[in-house]
Amino acid sequence: MNTEWMARGKCQEVAPDIFFPSDGMGVLVAQKICAECPVSAACLEYALENHIDHGVWGGCSERERRRILRRRRVSQSVSVG
Repeated sequence: MNTEWMARGKCQEVAPDIFFPSDGMGVLVAQKICAECPVSAACLEYALENHIDHGVWGGCSERERRRILRRRRVSQSVSVG
């Protein structure tokens, strides 16, 4: 996957540890930054495609990304079956 979009991310303007929070409030702070980011959709897809387990990517926490992947697997199995 092309990663040129990364240079345009709002995350470039803040410390990286903001996107690897230890609590729910930290997740909300990161998500707020992602909400204003022009490349959040590409960021989320990158995290999903590469099975990145930690941090906030594209405005989604680890738990939210697991849910998205689960829904996609279910959707694909329904459309195949």
